[in-house]
Amino acid sequence: MPRLFVVILAGLLLGTSMTYAGVTPAERLSESIQFRTVSYQDRSHIDLNEFERFHTFLRAAYPKVFAQLEVEVINNYSLLIRWPGKDGELAPILFTAHMDVVPIESGTEGDWEFPPFDGVVANGRIYGRGSLDNKQGVLSLLEAAESLLAEDFSPSRQLVFAFGHDEEISGKQGARKIADRMREQGLHFAWMVDEGGMLVSDNPMVPDQQLAIINVAEKGYLTLTLVATGEGGHSSMPPRVSTIGRLSAALERIENNPFPTRLVVPVKVMLESMAPHLEQPERLILGNLWLTERLVTNRLSQDPLMNSFVRTTTALTMFNAGLKENVVPQRAEAKVNFRLLPGDTPEMVVNYISDVVNDPEIEISYDEWDYVPGLSDHEGTGYAVIAGAVSAVYPEALVVPSLMFATTDTRHYMELTDNQYRFQGMIIETSQAKSIHGTNEYIGVKSYEDSIEIARQMMKLGSR
Repeated sequence: MPRLFVVILAGLLLGTSMTYAGVTPAERLSESIQFRTVSYQDRSHIDLNEFERFHTFLRAAYPKVFAQLEVEVINNYSLLIRWPGKDGELAPILFTAHMDVVPIESGTEGDWEFPPFDGVVANGRIYGRGSLDNKQGVLSLLEAAESLLAEDFSPSRQLVFAFGHDEEISGKQGARKIADRMREQGLHFAWMVDEGGMLVSDNPMVPDQQLAIINVAEKGYLTLTLVATGEGGHSSMPPRVSTIGRLSAALERIENNPFPTRLVVPVKVMLESMAPHLEQPERLILGNLWLTERLVTNRLSQDPLMNSFVRTTTALTMFNAGLKENVVPQRAEAKVNFRLLPGDTPEMVVNYISDVVNDPEIEISYDEWDYVPGLSDHEGTGYAVIAGAVSAVYPEALVVPSLMFATTDTRHYMELTDNQYRFQGMIIETSQAKSIHGTNEYIGVKSYEDSIEIARQMMKLGSR
């Protein structure tokens, strides 16, 4: 039984008021990981009771937030929290994160150093699914708000917190429903900050300096479904070309023909911001992209992490075919996921992939991803507030605007905000980023504590 629940149960049995002396932020994050708020692609597998239990935990862990602020449950499982400001004429600010996490790939559980839903705190780290994506995002905001309330802090402008419950499967039942409620309330935000950007301690571009990446744009999202149909039957009389063989050949062509590289505006701004802080010849190269763009894109594309900044990426993610080992399937299906650079459209991707596949026997379909946020102002007030919050905690960090190469719930709020940024104040190593949606996900205890302080600073600086 989670430790905090033991404390709650003891308090109820003894009839005493609840106190949480001695429970650290790291321990609360550990508790949160133990709730399996998993979003499965097949929604019938989702245990919605876990989200209800998670709500109960949050209410117990952050009593001031849930007692003093305006809390509304949206569509049963998402949360909208409003902290009224002293000056109603000032436009509010929106802070968002999501409560759900991705599943653990079956068969990989033993590859984890600690069980993925135990929330083990060891070696100066908090281990488990959601420790980076995105339980730390939800809890760091609540930790910050709880501590500010304890200090009797009162914001000048309204602060709003939105925690969706299905970001990992499109956010249509969570963030979108929250946004609908915001419209009913007539809310419009000066700016918002969502998950995405972070500090990197060993970025290869500036390996000797902490790099704080504030994302001012994000990639689009598209999944194509490819289906091959054909002769099936007994495996003793196989067809010349099977559905699996036909589809596999098409997927190989797709993987071997990536989209071309190019530099988009947010990446150019990032590189130009970094240039003055680099040694020669990198300073010269990045400071003159009008001349060196092709050289730079080619170099960045060689690194798995940086490659995502300079091309629409292609990922083969699902393959389904066959019912029995001695039956040739009549149908084979695969899904290919793309993260689109700004300016690329689903139609462009479909046309490109259709030309690469070049097989009329393979059907290609897709559900279009709705809305892609545009480029936000890296010289605007919201960006300056986030940068100031970073500098208050990491004064030596280099703060740069950038492109988020994944996607977020931000798109559901884009019509409600003037500018959309993506940043949470944790610091990680580049190798650690692979654990997001992968194996051995963890966050450093110090990193998490600092992210809470950055959230506090964002609220204090932004509420003026």
